[in-house]
Amino acid sequence: MTHYNIPVFVPHLGCPHDCVFCNQKKITGTKKPFECDMAVQTIEENLKTISKNDDKYVEIAFFGGSFTAIEDEIFKKLCLIGKKYIDEKKVDALRCSTRPDCIDEDKLRFMKECGFKTIELGVQSTDETVLLKSGRGHTKEDVFLASRLIKESGIDLGLQMMIGLPFDTEEKTLDTAKDLISLNPSCVRVYPTLTLEGTRLFDMYKEGEYTPWSLDRCIPVLAKVLNMFYENNINVVRVGLQTTDEINENTVIGPYHASIRELAESEIYKNKIEKLFLKDGLTVFVNDKEISKAIGNKKSNITYFKEKYGINIKICKNPLVKKGEVKV
Repeated sequence: MTHYNIPVFVPHLGCPHDCVFCNQKKITGTKKPFECDMAVQTIEENLKTISKNDDKYVEIAFFGGSFTAIEDEIFKKLCLIGKKYIDEKKVDALRCSTRPDCIDEDKLRFMKECGFKTIELGVQSTDETVLLKSGRGHTKEDVFLASRLIKESGIDLGLQMMIGLPFDTEEKTLDTAKDLISLNPSCVRVYPTLTLEGTRLFDMYKEGEYTPWSLDRCIPVLAKVLNMFYENNINVVRVGLQTTDEINENTVIGPYHASIRELAESEIYKNKIEKLFLKDGLTVFVNDKEISKAIGNKKSNITYFKEKYGINIKICKNPLVKKGEVKV
């Protein structure tokens, strides 16, 4: 079955706080004020591109703001717009992103009736100091309460976290990942923190109050986080912000790379290979579809073992090896 996602961005609608890292207009590429008619236009344009013959699953995703905190009239109108497309059998389900402190049972009941399948919570961190210094305005307790309410409503739970926020450390990041795993979400997204102009975080950086994580610092931590999710069979649907005209290596400060997920997954393989008994001429086997990750970007893993241990290793395909495993 082919999965189609129709993204409807509602930047800053409903957000009760200005988080230090947030510049939604740049992140979403949206410059005009949002109106409900824009949602209809976006949905219609996307539907035209979807093949009518495919065995498909089509989902409208309301992203960019805090969907459940939007002014009640607009919130209900957008929900009913989505329901209309479900009733017409043009779309299968709805999903949205929102804040942990903007969830209540009445809204969840209405959303369930309108066809919402998944709600993603922007958790970002479960460390109270990181949340406070990042201007999130919610607590760890809010995360656990909202997650429970969503799951009890029969809607799937998605969770989003960030790496490298103010006062964040590797230990705090890994603790956040452990907390997210304990909530057993259906999916997660992981975003290394990028510093954009027009944000409080950029001002903090200029004033010397915040130091963005480098790519070299971020990748080993990101690799550990991803491996934790993989080992617990949690679907990681996205790593890092999507590259756009506004989001690229020339417009951000911090751990940006267009292929950051592959860099982290290469790091995972490097760590697994390193745990093996290493000797010159060692041949390592991985799943056919994982060979590029195991070799690393520009053969970085091959180079790593040559430079650190003075040995040559060979990484080969083997369809009998499961994804994520390494055999000698």
